[in-house]
Amino acid sequence: MTSDAADPAQAAGVAPAAAPGFLAGLLQRYGTTIEYILIPGAALVGALATFGLFVALFGKNPLDLYFYMYQGAFGTWFSWQNTLTRAAPLILTALCTALPAQLGMVIIGGEGALLIGALSATSVALVMPWAPPLVVQAAMVCAGVIGGGLWITLSGALRQYRGVNETISSLLLVYIGLAVLNHLVEGLMRDPASLNKPSTREIGAANMIGSIPGTDVHWGLVFGLVAALASYILIYHTVFGFSARVAGGNIRAAKIVGLGVNKLILTICFLAGGAAGIAGMIEVAAVQGRTNANLAAGYGFTGILVAFLARHNPLGIIPVAILLGGISASGGLLQRRLGLPDASVLVLQGIIFVFVLASDALYGRISFLKGKS
Repeated sequence: MTSDAADPAQAAGVAPAAAPGFLAGLLQRYGTTIEYILIPGAALVGALATFGLFVALFGKNPLDLYFYMYQGAFGTWFSWQNTLTRAAPLILTALCTALPAQLGMVIIGGEGALLIGALSATSVALVMPWAPPLVVQAAMVCAGVIGGGLWITLSGALRQYRGVNETISSLLLVYIGLAVLNHLVEGLMRDPASLNKPSTREIGAANMIGSIPGTDVHWGLVFGLVAALASYILIYHTVFGFSARVAGGNIRAAKIVGLGVNKLILTICFLAGGAAGIAGMIEVAAVQGRTNANLAAGYGFTGILVAFLARHNPLGIIPVAILLGGISASGGLLQRRLGLPDASVLVLQGIIFVFVLASDALYGRISFLKGKS
């Protein structure tokens, strides 16, 4: 039976609106996620193209450059192991920037926390020659976390209680940390046998953490992966992490609703510094075997780039750290095959950082990623 009342749309002579297409719906739902992958990826491609032009000015073939970079980073099992070894400290130092970023803080002092963590871990190992290796290693981890954590907490406290910009204070603390390390290594903690390059005494072969079975990659990679996974769970799946993100979005509103902003800032800064401190401990316990100036290898500064390229996502840090670790690992091959300085990869990292910062203005402004025509 026909209804006496006609459909309003039919009565008005208007056809029903067509349902949005599959692609438009997909973009509306996942556009932000795609954006967070597409824009950093485009920035990386642009940086590589720019670096290729830079190399071409010196008479080198950019295609050879890209080929040898791939070979040096991922072309062989040896290259992969070298890449993963370099990625381990990058994951941890990137967390030192990524975790405070959840609160809207820009901490760039991971290098200082790494050095202090290394110094703390070495000090503990040297005063425990009587202890079993497992006990010494556990104590080194704790010392690295506490040393690095307190170092970055200092930046958070200066910001919260004295109004000091955390970016400036954390950067200045890097140089203070390096000065403290050099002072102790060349003075009170110096091994008399280290003549040309001042170093502390060795922590002992038994206290080294060794490599993952079947590989030449040290256990620091596992530390990094676990720390990144734990950080992701903390930030995105706990009340504490939700509170931190609320405070990062609007710190004034967070105070109004009663969140303990001071506690959040100090806790996040401690965890961030602790991650970088573990990186320092690993460099001592898995690579160097002692503390010296070689620890200032720039992992903390490269970690800043990793964090920004990953958009401060703890899980996103892992593939980005592997990529940047591969670029760093390819420096030696570029030097041997193309005659480029080993430090040329640092130029590439700088170009990537510039492109990443420049691409930040594109977020939220690409209409087709919102499902719009």
